Amino acid sequence: MQVAIVHDYIKEYGGAERVLEALHEIWPEAPVYTSIYLPDNLGPHRQRFKDWNIIPSFFQLIPFKSKIVSPMRIFSSIIFESWDFSKYDLVIVSATGAYNPNLINKKTGSLHICYCHTPPRYLYGYPTARNWRKTFFGRLMGEIINHRLRQTDYTSSQKPDFFIANSNEVKARIRKFYRREATVIYPPAGNGYIESTAGSPNKTDEIPASPAGRRNPEFQNEFFLTGGRLARAKHIDLAIQAANQLKLHLKIFGKAFAGYENELKKTAGPTVEFTGEVDEAGLALLYRNCRALLYPSEYEDFGIIPVEAQAFGKPVIAYRKSGVTESVVEDKTGVFFNELTAGSLISAINKLKNINISEKDCIKNAQKFNKERFKKEITDFIKGKMKDA
Repeated sequence: MQVAIVHDYIKEYGGAERVLEALHEIWPEAPVYTSIYLPDNLGPHRQRFKDWNIIPSFFQLIPFKSKIVSPMRIFSSIIFESWDFSKYDLVIVSATGAYNPNLINKKTGSLHICYCHTPPRYLYGYPTARNWRKTFFGRLMGEIINHRLRQTDYTSSQKPDFFIANSNEVKARIRKFYRREATVIYPPAGNGYIESTAGSPNKTDEIPASPAGRRNPEFQNEFFLTGGRLARAKHIDLAIQAANQLKLHLKIFGKAFAGYENELKKTAGPTVEFTGEVDEAGLALLYRNCRALLYPSEYEDFGIIPVEAQAFGKPVIAYRKSGVTESVVEDKTGVFFNELTAGSLISAINKLKNINISEKDCIKNAQKFNKERFKKEITDFIKGKMKDA
């Protein structure tokens, strides 16, 4: 069986790229078609893709291409329609919600499966990495362009034979915007070092609660963790505000977008530390030694980072919206806050001080999202669809 994998672009490493890796493990000989491949932008993760058969589009030949990835979405339909997939029996599209990778040409009778991380957030009113609405001209041009892109996106959404969604949240978006049904297969949380080193409780099974009305000095000496893709929709600024007010040690890992890191650093107090982008071993060390993960992300599609933290037995403090509500069990593996304000986040941090969270419960919950489970569910799904074809 001839298999091809399609991915919007490979220019950063996050949850979508973890899925891409897992798909490539299932079909290691499959070529990976992508609009643009920027290994120099991948930092410590560039080695992950070095032996792959990656086929970039003509976009790869454009000078200063890394600077115009976002504007090039206007021409994404041309990029993916330019390829001929007629020799493949199965095409797996990993759609991050950036371009329109489903606009491909395949042979009659072959199978086209889309693993959808989300419909494009910028087209449907969800928070994005960049605030393109901040100026009148930006809003005007953006809405005109996005109207056309929504039409293209809908056309693209009708091409796959079947959709797989990474969460029930995204399944609902697919039904709402594309009028298509989807099967939910949760993404794999943790590849390589993360997965091999997680899963063992630390010395203490329970995180001790603080007596009511008293501060726990040990609690203050440990650090909190937040990070990932440092985009505006992740609301890292709220975690910084909470740390400043409570004088909590906060470590922030990851790579920022469009100067956002400089904005964050200007507001950070002396207890806030930026680690930059870290490799798997460094991230595992952060998870293992943190007190809890702060995750104030807005309208998260699924959110792999909260699952990774739980895999190390750590509780999650998250904004109660969308995909993260499917991976965190309230008062058992974490706590939620209801408003995107520093005060609401601080209340949740204080709540965590006074409840017992079992490391074993966190680890057990995270194991529902492991990579081998993902690979089995994907292969079973595809075998079933090919059998019915």
